[in-house]
Amino acid sequence: MNPIKHVAIIMDGNGRWGLKHNKSRNHGHRAGLKTVEKIIKISLKKKIPYLTLFAFSTENWRRPKKEINFLLKLLENFLQTKLNQLIEQKIKLKIIGNKNKFPKRIKKIINYSENKTKKNKKLHINLAINYGSKSEIVESIKKIIKKKQNVSEKKITSNLYTSDLPNPDILIRTGNTKRLSNFLLWQIAYSEIFFEKKLWPDFNESDYLKILNKFKIIKRNFGRI
Repeated sequence: MNPIKHVAIIMDGNGRWGLKHNKSRNHGHRAGLKTVEKIIKISLKKKIPYLTLFAFSTENWRRPKKEINFLLKLLENFLQTKLNQLIEQKIKLKIIGNKNKFPKRIKKIINYSENKTKKNKKLHINLAINYGSKSEIVESIKKIIKKKQNVSEKKITSNLYTSDLPNPDILIRTGNTKRLSNFLLWQIAYSEIFFEKKLWPDFNESDYLKILNKFKIIKRNFGRI
């Protein structure tokens, strides 16, 4: 039985879900938060130490300004209303991605949330916001060069946002789309990938548990026979 240390998820399909239900894309984003809470609950129950959720990519800035503003407000509200709950559940929250592009109030609440949860150890959640894997790798190499060190796989890994974490065992993408969308490209070299047809708000506890159970019996060779 394979142990599960780290699950990464591309939460795709919120906007399409909203339109499918004759409402706005933003309605779908709001519904997607409920699924996030369900997945966190199961991850805690199954004692999975690390969970990485892809919330907003570097490419998502191309979306309509109204939708971007709504997503930022949704993040702000989530952190304001759920922070105490995260602390009570002993969940550590870390934002991975470039924070510089966010408004000051968002950066302030992100930093506050990270600081208040930094000692928690029951579940470590990475929220990937303004995240792009190619940029992450480039920035890692720049740091190595700046330190006048030799570039190696080990050095690149140690300068990524996820330097202190195990690589994901599982990558899940919902939304019936089979692509990686510039997400954790370095880290998922040997991850088991599960593409789900359901849109993110429809993804439920049963779907998640099914994937976790499938993973446990997969033969993982890592290049060996």
